[in-house]
Amino acid sequence: MHVDLDVDTDVVVVGGGPTGLMVACELRLHGVGVVVLERRAERGGESRGRGLHARSVEIMDQRGLLERFLAVSEKFQVGGLFGGVMAPWPESLDTAHPYGLATPQAVTERLLEERALELGTVIRRGCEVTGLSQDADGVTVALADGGHLRSRYLVGCDGGRSTVRKALGVGFPGEPATVETLIGDLELAADPAEVAAVVERVRRTELRFGVAPDVDGRPGVARVIVPADGVAEDRATPPTLEEFKARLRAVAGTDFGARTGHWLSRFGDATRQAERYRLGRVLLAGDAAHIHPPTGGQGLNLGVQDAFNLGWKLAAEVEGWAPEGLLDSYHAERHPVGARVLTNTRAQMTLLGSASGPTALRELFTRLMEVEEVNRYVTGMITALDVQYDAGDGDHALVGRRLRDVRLSGDRRLYALMHGGRGLLLDRTGGDRLSVDGWTGRVDHVADIGGTAGTADTAGTADTAADLDAPAVLLRPDGHVAWAGDDPQGLRTALTRWFGAPGVTPK
Repeated sequence: MHVDLDVDTDVVVVGGGPTGLMVACELRLHGVGVVVLERRAERGGESRGRGLHARSVEIMDQRGLLERFLAVSEKFQVGGLFGGVMAPWPESLDTAHPYGLATPQAVTERLLEERALELGTVIRRGCEVTGLSQDADGVTVALADGGHLRSRYLVGCDGGRSTVRKALGVGFPGEPATVETLIGDLELAADPAEVAAVVERVRRTELRFGVAPDVDGRPGVARVIVPADGVAEDRATPPTLEEFKARLRAVAGTDFGARTGHWLSRFGDATRQAERYRLGRVLLAGDAAHIHPPTGGQGLNLGVQDAFNLGWKLAAEVEGWAPEGLLDSYHAERHPVGARVLTNTRAQMTLLGSASGPTALRELFTRLMEVEEVNRYVTGMITALDVQYDAGDGDHALVGRRLRDVRLSGDRRLYALMHGGRGLLLDRTGGDRLSVDGWTGRVDHVADIGGTAGTADTAGTADTAADLDAPAVLLRPDGHVAWAGDDPQGLRTALTRWFGAPGVTPK
């Protein structure tokens, strides 16, 4: 734990949802001291996020967590990921994990919290942040109980109404909500066959309506969504059961005998994004950095992927080996990704409209999705498999992209070698021209000159390192390619750019 006399911990993470917990896990892999402050006294039971897309599945595999998720999740390969337009799952996605996982958000939080605690994270629940201040040496957090906490850095993962973002004064421009949707987990007295028939009828014209029975494995409890009557002035106030039933009667002609509401909420189609993801020693991630409608199920995944990009960079800064500009690359790389999600969710909300214009557009888009290339493009965008950063080291086609899992010689898998959160040089040159000497501890050197194709293993990996169109690749800790080729000088340049000067000993 790297603590100076004037700080209580290296990093304070405000918010104990999936994003904040993922940040904590990534930091603890490098021994960075982390305290997570969570306003809720107990972990929430509701599940706004419903699962992990393919890129997030890859991330869990890269950190050795996938088996935990597979044990409590169902795989899915379904169409309808974009604006309700139904299409078959595309072929030939660039991943060894061509599926999503139906994992309730509450389960995702539990699994990530368990991992964070295993790694030594301190989690303080019932701890509300009311303000903060920063100086050249650290950040001071003010707590609702009158206490204070001092850290070197702070990461705000405290949601769309982020106290951290507001305290920083960072702008949050975007578009306000024009429509609103009610969502809740309800007990329904109506016969399931009747419910299914009504849903089938209503969804012919209203795609913002739906009923999913036995949500999260709870018999008799259904996840229900229905358009609201206008936009509430205060969306932080949940709808009442009577309000919910009235909207069901107005839209579907029946309230299905709805009774106990286990969880009731509302969401709008507002899209907003923080102007800056970093201000001094404070950084924003997840919903604190961007909000958008839940179309396509991207919100939780976007936050986890923010954390995966940020964690190793912030750890490098704390440990003292970060090259100049590394921490700023978090904003440079993730802000455009967030902006693209906001854009595609706006497009999806248009497709979900019930007026004649959106209906005609949806019919056209349905035809387009029958083209395999279009389907693959849209699915790659929603699942974040197509994200490519401007890594800038060489013009090889792999540079900036995440690398899929591949089989290596000796019955090894690439992702299984990345559990420690370090960089990795996958070297197929078969000689001693390439080296990570000087960066030991920050980058692992994995030689692989064999590897034969065979049946897929439990992770679904069939490709081998021999299938890569490069003699060697340098991977950042987040799995994105920083360099590809066989030139030793080019490798050293990339190592220095992403992993700092050689010979630096972490603090």
